[in-house]
Amino acid sequence: MNSSTDSGDLKNAGDLNNADGSTDSGHPATVSGGRLITGECPASAETVHQRLTALNLTFSTQTHEAMRTVEQSKQFRYGATGGFSKNLFLRNKKGRMWLVTVSEDQPVDLKRLGSQIGAGRVSFASPTRLMHYLGVVPGAVTPLAVINDTQKQVTAIIDQSLSLADPVHFHPCDNTMTTTLGWNALMTYMRDCDHEPEVVDFTDIAPV
Repeated sequence: MNSSTDSGDLKNAGDLNNADGSTDSGHPATVSGGRLITGECPASAETVHQRLTALNLTFSTQTHEAMRTVEQSKQFRYGATGGFSKNLFLRNKKGRMWLVTVSEDQPVDLKRLGSQIGAGRVSFASPTRLMHYLGVVPGAVTPLAVINDTQKQVTAIIDQSLSLADPVHFHPCDNTMTTTLGWNALMTYMRDCDHEPEVVDFTDIAPV
């Protein structure tokens, strides 16, 4: 595991401005031109859909304008129900990484979150690290991106409340699309990508 400090890793949490918890870096939410740490091209939305289809999972995908924030995503739902999230790509001082998916309205205190997941002090990882390990850019972070972590360097953690909000909705590594699938389908996909997620009760991570 690369434990070095990336130039640009975000040392201060700041506000959770984007739907993925990152601050606005000005990067377009596409993977065009980016490379994984292995040197390979990251999976596209089409690749994610092909994986879901190969697993005989039921899903649907809608296209829309690019969405970077939770507030933007709320404008394009057209009455859709189910679970919506914000996705936080975090690292600690040792370089360990976590992809934490919480309900979109769940307040997050990074100090309390880091303690609960056993990570110690955590901060947002840089866009460079995000691309290297999950193959996406800020604004497109999603649990479906574990398909890109073939080295299994990222620990996936999901808010327990989302399991009760069937179906769930995520970007398929592209924030101009939203893929809707059942909770069990999401679990099957993540396990097939060798990323069995930890399902955690996050009711105690709100700021006090």
